[in-house]
Amino acid sequence: MKKLRQSSRRTGQKKQQADKAERPQSPSYAAQAPCPKEPCLGPPTTLGPHRSIYFSSPKGHLTRLGSEFFDQPAVTLAQAFLGQVLVRRLPNGTELRGRIVETEAYLGPEDEAAHSRGGRQTPRNRGMFMKPGTLYVYIIYGMYFCMNISSQGDGACVLLRALEPLEGLETMRQLRSTLRKGTASRVLKDRELCSGPSKLCQALAIDKSFDQRDLAQDEAIWLERGPLESSRPAVVAAARVGIGYAGEWARKPLRFYVQGSPWVSVVDRVAEQNAQA
Repeated sequence: MKKLRQSSRRTGQKKQQADKAERPQSPSYAAQAPCPKEPCLGPPTTLGPHRSIYFSSPKGHLTRLGSEFFDQPAVTLAQAFLGQVLVRRLPNGTELRGRIVETEAYLGPEDEAAHSRGGRQTPRNRGMFMKPGTLYVYIIYGMYFCMNISSQGDGACVLLRALEPLEGLETMRQLRSTLRKGTASRVLKDRELCSGPSKLCQALAIDKSFDQRDLAQDEAIWLERGPLESSRPAVVAAARVGIGYAGEWARKPLRFYVQGSPWVSVVDRVAEQNAQA
């Protein structure tokens, strides 16, 4: 009888161990509870998981967009980005979120405004030639960064131009104030936080170290599917910004933004009127 009880006890212990082994691990990119007050410079006060507001099912799995989402031509990808949510997880566990409201498509070697024009490949633009979903981060004016995501086609990518801040606004404000030049003492309005390609990189602490990362796999930055809307907002197709050197390519309507969004960097009234005509 004693041997039977010992055998039963061992069997019960093994069952408990097996039950623990079968429990699913939380995703490595799962959100953590933010500090009660932002900006937060130290680690979060609570290290338990914090559920995102964007889910693919009632079970609570994050709707992280995978490699297949990015595997489409630059023009369609630029439009598909609108409404999706970019997430940046800082080293201390704080998560910043912003809905994409403005993008630009760069079509590769044929595009005179692309860094890959003529098919040239350099160590700087290598990310443009890597698999769809690869980040291409470059520096401008020796101090500011811009973030692109590679698409289908060698040398083709999409530039993220503006976000609607959703989560972590005070941390974004602190990061912008720390990194921006000039009028650093002025408090930035919410609509100024991510209304430009370099502004959003500052607000999300994105620098050259993010170059060539995989947006579908990285643990510090990823894309979540935006909440479903009852009706898709109108999208404006306009000329890209700051590429006057590109000849006829400067006039092609390869910039896309959500019409009426106050978070857009540059509004093109003529393009909006033409879209309504």
